[in-house]
Amino acid sequence: MTIEPADRKAIAEVVATVERTQRAKDPEGFLALFHPDALWTTGHGKVLIGRDAIAEFTRAVLPAATWEGEVTYEVVHTQLLRPDVAAVKVRQVYHSPQGDTEGAPLYVMTRQDDGRWLLHACQNTEVRVDD
Repeated sequence: MTIEPADRKAIAEVVATVERTQRAKDPEGFLALFHPDALWTTGHGKVLIGRDAIAEFTRAVLPAATWEGEVTYEVVHTQLLRPDVAAVKVRQVYHSPQGDTEGAPLYVMTRQDDGRWLLHACQNTEVRVDD
């Protein structure tokens, strides 16, 4: 199944907005990206079911988060599962003075009737580097 350029661009914009809202510690901007029935598993394994649970967690954690440096998000693979469902693999890198750490989120996104793509089922996984 081939993904249309407009859909690829819209999906990439959702990921770019995740990056912007994380950097800005903007819970409302971040939450606007989620489907009401979304499922989110944090990088530390906390499972949040539904936008209300995601909102409660995000509003408590994101504004108070502290880190030195910045975070970047890059779409590395997009695969349509159905015309209105995409699996999106993301490379997430926290750049800090102590060195970079990486996450490997998988976002399952759904296209809404109005054409918007929303985060629907997401798993964030820390990438461990064994020395």
